[in-house]
Amino acid sequence: MNHSIVEKEKQLILNEIEEQKWDLIMFLQQLVSVPSDNPPGNCKAIAEFTKNKLEQLGFRDSKLYEVPGADANRIGMEYAANVVAYEEFNSLDGPEITLNSHGDVVPPGSGWTVDPYGGEVKDNSLFGRGAAVSKSDIASFTYAVLALRKVSDKLRGKLSLAFTFDEETGGELGPKWLLEHQLIQPDLAICPGFSHSIINAHNGCLHLEVKIKGKLAHAAEPFHGIDALEAMTDVLQALYTYRRVLAHKKSAIEGIESPTMVIGLISGGINTNVVPDKCTIRIDRRLIPEEDPKLVEDEIRNLIELNVQSHNGIEVEISNVLLAKSFGPVEKNSSLIQSFVNNAKLLYNEELPVHGSPLYTDARHFYEADIPVILFGAGPKTLLEANGHRANEHVKIEDLVRATKIVALSLYDLLKK
Repeated sequence: MNHSIVEKEKQLILNEIEEQKWDLIMFLQQLVSVPSDNPPGNCKAIAEFTKNKLEQLGFRDSKLYEVPGADANRIGMEYAANVVAYEEFNSLDGPEITLNSHGDVVPPGSGWTVDPYGGEVKDNSLFGRGAAVSKSDIASFTYAVLALRKVSDKLRGKLSLAFTFDEETGGELGPKWLLEHQLIQPDLAICPGFSHSIINAHNGCLHLEVKIKGKLAHAAEPFHGIDALEAMTDVLQALYTYRRVLAHKKSAIEGIESPTMVIGLISGGINTNVVPDKCTIRIDRRLIPEEDPKLVEDEIRNLIELNVQSHNGIEVEISNVLLAKSFGPVEKNSSLIQSFVNNAKLLYNEELPVHGSPLYTDARHFYEADIPVILFGAGPKTLLEANGHRANEHVKIEDLVRATKIVALSLYDLLKK
């Protein structure tokens, strides 16, 4: 970095982040050490810790908002809450920018060579479940905002830190809930990502459950029954033929290729010597941003119903289990994206690529509310490099600090008087 071309205020921000570097690392270690597995989805300990920590750091308006228990139970969580803290600057005529990250994590699973809740630092990386996805961004976003206090007299507007704990179950009670209750009212939003690219679009996801019902019979006299598995076999063959066709549909958004489909679950039958009267599958259909979710669902429903028609006595029931809409693309020349591109260039002489992602995230809730949003945060170039959702998940200390600096300077540009 050429320090001679960094304006005085930005240098003050960078100096503050360097001085607070070990506190930043310690905060992430503390977050990793608080189990927040989802399932089972009890986020009480991590939510209370995060709220108390933000208070200790001087966020006077740090609040914990509990979600009604019935709503949490409905999506399979034991306890749901959100933590919001605000940083307001001298003039409130500027924008509100929300920095959103999630603190719930998938269970550790097997194969770890370190304590998944230890936050151990070795080989210049911090290890633990959530170290990359996405407790690192809770820490990074928090310390980026703290650093802006050094130049608060130069800023106008408001920052809202929105830390949620239901991303692994869809984010309906996290960002979406906060937006609906107007506890955050952003003009722009930043969600977790990695520090070597900017995500301006991502795929959607449709989950369908298909239940086929027939009639039980003894295997010695199968003609008295109606075989649900036989009917499902025809449905499966049709779905796999349909899946091959999806490869010919291409997205125009860089980083996103074609729609995909996986049949991830199947169950049926009660014993080897009984004609199965039930068979159930779950379908995961990923939607590129150009697709209409309703048309896709209708297409799959029609295909299934067509392929059970020849099976007399068969009943089929199709349920929509999940619809996560795609988002984007956000214009590459927008001030939101360009602030990040310019500061990555300034600090690291690196051109941040801007592209889409095949994943789906909580960012979609902001986009659905007509709020420009990007994914950017602490981490390497790919989820695989970080072992996200795998054993030995980790984040490089260098990437954690790098993201904090780029976010802080970008916020400064967006809020500067």
